[in-house]
Order: sequence, then C-alpha cells, then structure tokens
Amino acid sequence: MKKFFVICTTSPIVLSIVLSLYITIGSDKSISFWEKSIFVDESKYNVFGSDGKEKIWRKPGTALNKENLQPSITGGGESVIVWGCMNIRGTGNLQIIEGIMDKFVYLNILQNNLKLSAEKLRIVEDYNFYQDNDPKHKSHLIQQWLIYNVPHVIATPVQSPDLNPIEYLWEGLNRKIITKSISNRGELKTVLKFEWEQISSEITMNLVQLMSRRLQAVVQAKSYSTKY
Repeated sequence: MKKFFVICTTSPIVLSIVLSLYITIGSDKSISFWEKSIFVDESKYNVFGSDGKEKIWRKPGTALNKENLQPSITGGGESVIVWGCMNIRGTGNLQIIEGIMDKFVYLNILQNNLKLSAEKLRIVEDYNFYQDNDPKHKSHLIQQWLIYNVPHVIATPVQSPDLNPIEYLWEGLNRKIITKSISNRGELKTVLKFEWEQISSEITMNLVQLMSRRLQAVVQAKSYSTKY
C-alpha cells in the first residue's frame, strides 16, 4: 500500500499531527526514516550574478559609493535551471532543464532520471520521496505517476515550511559560481555539473542527519522561523 507522510504545516490541526508523528516515530526511528529518503528540487542560476539576495557588509553611509555598487542586466540575463536530488549517501544526477519548466517537463525528468539517481544512491527498492509544494509538483499528472512509481511519498500540506535540505546544496553551488568568470550558458552548465559532482557525501550526510532536529524545531516554533 502506498504510504504518505505529513511532516509539517502552518495549520494548528496538522501541527498537532506532526507533533504526534514525531513522538510516535521517536528520535532513533526518525533518523532512520530520513536516511531512507530522497530529496528532489530545482534551482535557477544566472550567467550574470546571483538569482537571489546577496548579503553585503559595508560601512554606514557608503551604500552608493562606486566600489559598493554592482552592475545589473535587465531581466537577469541568461540563466540555467537545473534539477537534482540527494540522500544521505550523496547526490544523484544533475539534469539541465531546457525550455520552460512545467509539469510535463518535470514528469519527463522523473521518468528518465529519478530511477537512475536512486540506483546511483543505492536506495532503489524502498525509499521516501520528498519534494516541495510547487504547483507542478502537486499537479494531478505528477501525483498519479508518483503513486505507481515511487515507494513512499512524503506529503507536505499547503503552506508547509520548506525543510528540503537540498536547498543548502543550491546555496553552496551559487556561492561557487559567483566567484567564477562565466560569460555564457554553456560555461555555466559546465561549472554547475562540475561543482555538483564535487559535493561530498559528508555534506549530504550531515544535512540528512539534521532533519529530525529541524522537524522538532518547526513543531516547537509552531511553524515560525527557526535557526535552520
């Protein structure tokens, strides 16, 4: 039978379910649960600069000084969208997404990459599948495919905090690419693939082993912000 796990939400009713789930699972079993999980996600990277917020330290009153200003391109310039996955053993296959990312493209990725990545991560037969609540992820097309092709799906309710540890890998990739001189999408793709392969299993192991603490912190904070 297909199993769905509710892990977190801003709803008080489901929060109580989450707390009960955490108590029922217990700390030891919850670690084992996350060790059997695959975390998937997509991220966007720009040829020119970061696609997100950047923290800059400067002296008061110097924000508009020439040395503290960064040039920009209208619309952000060329960019690359990637799909990836990870588990406690490391990273799966990074896939470059060409064209518009919609539910049909996402389905194609799952059909052609998820099983291969699971084999690479040595977790094919029995694993928990974690994705966020992006509309294309939650579409009927994708949900139907998951029911028949994935052992267990972690069902995250609407407005759930995003606890996907792969977000830390995306942030780390962004820190790597903004330090390099990249002039076109081809170079960006090459750098992304190379840096993705450099991510060690020690990093993914630490991220996965923190999942139980992160879940507990969300419950204690009643879904407000935590240090994670």
